[in-house]
Amino acid sequence: MNAYSRQNKFFIRSSLSGHSLVQVLIYTNLVLFSLMVLHGTVLGLGTRTIFNPPTQLLLHWGAQFWPLVLQHGEWWRCLTYAYTHGGIIHLGFNMMVLYQVGPLLEAEIGWTRLLSVYSLTAIVATVAGFFWHPNVPVVGASGAIFGLIGFSVSYYHRIGGAVGIQRRNFMFQWAVMAFIFGFFIGADNAAHLGGAVSGAALGWIMPISIRGQQKTAGLFKGAAYLFILLTVISLAFILISGIMR
Repeated sequence: MNAYSRQNKFFIRSSLSGHSLVQVLIYTNLVLFSLMVLHGTVLGLGTRTIFNPPTQLLLHWGAQFWPLVLQHGEWWRCLTYAYTHGGIIHLGFNMMVLYQVGPLLEAEIGWTRLLSVYSLTAIVATVAGFFWHPNVPVVGASGAIFGLIGFSVSYYHRIGGAVGIQRRNFMFQWAVMAFIFGFFIGADNAAHLGGAVSGAALGWIMPISIRGQQKTAGLFKGAAYLFILLTVISLAFILISGIMR
């Protein structure tokens, strides 16, 4: 059974401790959102935390806000914002798209490359947002998810053939749907565009031959572990900064 025939399965197993990277990403987002809701409940915010958490609570739980990054050195927000969400609907839509597009791509390129693309495009997406609206708090995994979609479109276009074109079109359809959804809800389409363009650029240069993949395996393995370290440290800073306030 090939990767494409398995695309609708929720998770695809990989070498990452018996679980797929997509599964780890989804669980991380769910845990962080649950902790934020719990915090909001303790503060007496009630159901507002679930559907429309206040800005201050989002900032406490890792939202990107460039003045805090530039003036107070809170660099970790450049990653944590991609794991923080502005309500259950926002979280649900992003996780739905991630589990639709992520497993297929993970089965194709492996978890080390997937994590590298996901993390790097998340950073590029927030940098794009800086040039568009530097004083607006931003949350959500959609910049990184658009990075995966943009990567997939260019990567599968290069592979070509019936399967490659079919997968490219599948990813492109999700890109159009997500852009339209983002337009109607007033989402951060600057970050979406930044993630998609950077992802497409990575997809255009990523080796597709077996020999090329073998030669760059060590590079992406090192990058993946670096991003794991940076992400864990960044998420830890949410708790550390909260204690220090």
